[in-house]
Amino acid sequence: MPNYNIVTLPGDGIGPECLDAAMLVLEAVQKCCDGLTLSFTRHEAGSEHYRKYGVAIPEHVLADCLKADAVLLAAIGLPDVRKPDGTEVQPEMMMGLRRAMGLYAAVRPVKLFPGVRTPLNTADEGIDMVILRENLEGLFASFGGGCILNDSVASDILMITREGTERVVDFAFRLAEKRSGRPSDGKRKVTCVDKANVFRSFAFFRKVFFEVAERYPNIESDAAYVDAMSLYMVTTPSQWDVLVMENQFGDILSDLGAAIVDGLGMAPSAEIGNDHALFQPSHGTAPQLAGKNVANPIATILSSAMMLDWLADRHDDATARAAGNRIEQAVAKFLADGQLRTVDQGGTASTTEIAEAISKVFIAQNLSAATMLSKV
Repeated sequence: MPNYNIVTLPGDGIGPECLDAAMLVLEAVQKCCDGLTLSFTRHEAGSEHYRKYGVAIPEHVLADCLKADAVLLAAIGLPDVRKPDGTEVQPEMMMGLRRAMGLYAAVRPVKLFPGVRTPLNTADEGIDMVILRENLEGLFASFGGGCILNDSVASDILMITREGTERVVDFAFRLAEKRSGRPSDGKRKVTCVDKANVFRSFAFFRKVFFEVAERYPNIESDAAYVDAMSLYMVTTPSQWDVLVMENQFGDILSDLGAAIVDGLGMAPSAEIGNDHALFQPSHGTAPQLAGKNVANPIATILSSAMMLDWLADRHDDATARAAGNRIEQAVAKFLADGQLRTVDQGGTASTTEIAEAISKVFIAQNLSAATMLSKV
C-alpha cells in the first residue's frame, strides 16, 4: 500500500483558505478510499514569507518539494510585496520551482460543468479542452535576464528548442490518448497554437510539432495562429480537444479559457515534469478577499484531483485514479445541484461551506457505490 508524501504550500491571500478547503475534501477521500494514504507536510512560502524573512522559498522547503511525491500549492503573491528592483516576488518563486523540479508541461483544463454559467451562446455542445503550455522556454526563458539599456531600450529573448518542443508536444499527444476527445464529436485532436506566419521561432515550433504528430497516427493534428484561436475558443469552443503552445501564449489563452467556464475559480492546473509535479489553482491571491472565507475553492479542489490522477499514472495505482475521478464527479454533482455558490458565481456561500458540501457528496457517492457492490 503506497503512502504518498505531499508537500502543501498555502501561499498568500486567499491561498490558505482554499488549501484548507481542499484538505477537507482530501480528508473525506482518505476516509472512503481504502488503500490510499496521503501524508502532508505544510510549509510557509511566498510573498508573506518574503516580507517576514527576505526569502520567498527557503532551501529546506525546496528540498522537501524535490523529495515529495507531489506538491499542492495554493495561490502565491502579493502586489505590495516587492523586491528591491520593484518586481513582485511570485514570478521568482514560481520560476524557481519550475526550473528546479523540471516542470515543462503546464496542464490547464477548460471544462464547463453542467449547472455552471458561461458568457457564451456558442457552448451548446459543451466545453472540454486542455490548454497545454510549454512551461520552461518561450518568452519566459528570459526571466531573470533581458536587458535595459540607458533607460531607453528594453529587450527579452523568446527561446524555442527542439528538445523542449518535442517533449511538450509528445506530452500533448499522450494526454489526448487518455481523453474522450472534443465535445462536438468525440474526435481526439491536438492543435498547435503559434504565430508561425511571422516568427521563425514559431515556424520551428510548428515544424517540430508535425514531426512528433507522425508518431501518433491515431490522433488528428492541426495548427492555428494564436490570434485566430482566441476567436475560435469563443465562437466554436466544442471543436477543441488539446491545444499545445509556447509559454506566454499559454499564459494568456488559459485565462481566456477560464473566462468561458465561469472564471478562474473553476480553473485548476498541473505543472508536470519527468520526475516531479506541482498542482495549483490558476487564480491569483485576491488579497482583498483574504480572511473573509468567501473565495471559490473549486479550482484548488480540482487541482488535488489532478494530483491523484498523476500519482495514479506514475505508480500504476488504481485506487488513486478512482479517488481523483470521484473528486471530479463529486464536484460535478455538487455544481449540477446548484444550491450553493460563492460570490464570484453569484451566490453567498462561504469557502468552507462549499468544501463541506463537496465532501458530503463525495462520501455519499462512495457509500452508494459500496452498497451496490455489497448487493452483487
